[in-house]
Amino acid sequence: MSGRTRTGACPERTCVGCRERAARTELLRTVAIKDACVPDPRGTLPGRGAYVHPVSVCLDQAVRRRAFPRALRVPGPLDVMALRRYVEQTEGC
Repeated sequence: MSGRTRTGACPERTCVGCRERAARTELLRTVAIKDACVPDPRGTLPGRGAYVHPVSVCLDQAVRRRAFPRALRVPGPLDVMALRRYVEQTEGC
C-alpha cells in the first residue's frame, strides 16, 4: 500500500467578479455567443468560458470591471441581459 488516499480532485476556477477561487460546481460558466454573454449552467456550450458566482454582487463587479470581454477574449462590450435574468431567477429560489 502506498498510503495515498483516494480523494477526487475538485477542479477550481476563479470568479471574474470577486476574483476568489471556488469549486467549479459553485460557479456559473458563461460563454460569448455573437455579442452577448450567456449562461451555460450545464457547461456544454462550445467556446471559451468565464466563471462567475451566480449572485448579482459578483455579476455587477464583473460588468463594472469589464471582465467578461477580457476573460472571453472578445473585442468590444458584451450584452449581459440574459446572464442577469438567469442570475435573478436562480437567486430567488
